Amino acid sequence: MPWLLSGLGLVILLLAGDALVKGAVNLSLRLGVPALIVSLTIVAFGTSAPELLISIKAVLDNAPGIALGNVVGSNTANILLVLGIPALLATMHTSECETRKTFNFMIAASVLFIALAFRGVFDWIAGLVLLGGLAYVLGDAFRDAHNHRKADQGEEEPEGADPDMPKWQIAVFLVLGLIGLPLGASLLVDNATIIAQAYGVSDTVIGLTLVAIGTSLPELATTVMAALRRQADVALGNVIGSNMFNLLAIIGIASLVGPIGVDPEFLRFDLWVMLGASLLLIPFVFLKMDITRLWGIILSALYALYLFVVLI
Repeated sequence: MPWLLSGLGLVILLLAGDALVKGAVNLSLRLGVPALIVSLTIVAFGTSAPELLISIKAVLDNAPGIALGNVVGSNTANILLVLGIPALLATMHTSECETRKTFNFMIAASVLFIALAFRGVFDWIAGLVLLGGLAYVLGDAFRDAHNHRKADQGEEEPEGADPDMPKWQIAVFLVLGLIGLPLGASLLVDNATIIAQAYGVSDTVIGLTLVAIGTSLPELATTVMAALRRQADVALGNVIGSNMFNLLAIIGIASLVGPIGVDPEFLRFDLWVMLGASLLLIPFVFLKMDITRLWGIILSALYALYLFVVLI
């Protein structure tokens, strides 16, 4: 039954997250918010809402391993799995993308996160530091959007926006998302913890594997479709933006709810795997290389190796 309820919780999370994103994107279109800001704020929050709610619920349930493992595991999965699997289906022409600044922000966020982890706990002080970093990143995005509009280059509609969507439908999407996300998070965390205890597996390992992969599924689906449609900028931007938001916003907010203790194993292994996986993007960001099927095999194999090491 816990496995069934965990699966149900995951399905509810995915459906509710999708509903929230649709509602938020179309609401932003009605309000005239620029597409860039929508992508970096509302959509980023919507797709990362499952991670946020799971981390907050884990903190309240005194399962800090799930809270931290969820974010660290998701960031590792986002690069190795979420970019690896789509590359097996179609080459992603990342050589055409300009993501240097956002990539630098992501690496800076990763280094800041690791430095704070060595304090032994993510408390309210660490939370405010992380949220300060998020405020800087969002402020930079607003400046870029303002300059873009001043250049009179025009704004594209956010992906998934429907100018003809009635107001009542937007409201339904928002309500379903806001109700479904906490329900799904509660089901998944409660039953993942039961599974961990039954099999003698630590909540840290469950957070790094089951929960992390589950909450990375929206990013995986988006990236697969982007790869098939030859939209490499969407694929790479999706991963970099999601990872940055996970580090700065998810743990930043969860740390204000309650202190999150850092398992020594994170300091010895998992945080460095996350940083190493992030640095693997350097050839695609700075050297203008494409993510070919060979790279897809390499990235997917590295993630399989990581799971093997974590689970043994």
